[in-house]
Amino acid sequence: MYQHSAYRRVSYAETDKMGYLYYGRYADYYETGRVEALRAIGMIYREMEESGIIMPVLDMQTKFRKPAFYDDLLEIRTRIMELPNVRIRFVYEIYNENKVLLNEGETTLVFYDPVKKRPCNCPELLLNKLSTFF
Repeated sequence: MYQHSAYRRVSYAETDKMGYLYYGRYADYYETGRVEALRAIGMIYREMEESGIIMPVLDMQTKFRKPAFYDDLLEIRTRIMELPNVRIRFVYEIYNENKVLLNEGETTLVFYDPVKKRPCNCPELLLNKLSTFF
């Protein structure tokens, strides 16, 4: 298993009329988590796209436990539980500064070749970087 923590502060523009982090913004926080988790092992998302592989989201699940508020500093814990093949699954937990679990989620992304318009295997470079954690 591979795990990484990223941090992000809730901006005023991300809150709803109640002052809560708007529910639709959690997808952005998941993206921050997965992009930074890959960056931490030396896999830059942009470079993967430039090499000809994109990663569209196939599925997203989320469970709201407690609200996040404007100016909260959130910890986004991102885990990869198994080595990817054509798909990669990310598991998220979002905590506030008091270590209270606010949100749980998962996304499944597909490795995709936009030229061939077909799913493809996980890049060998990413597999090599992740295999040390499994």
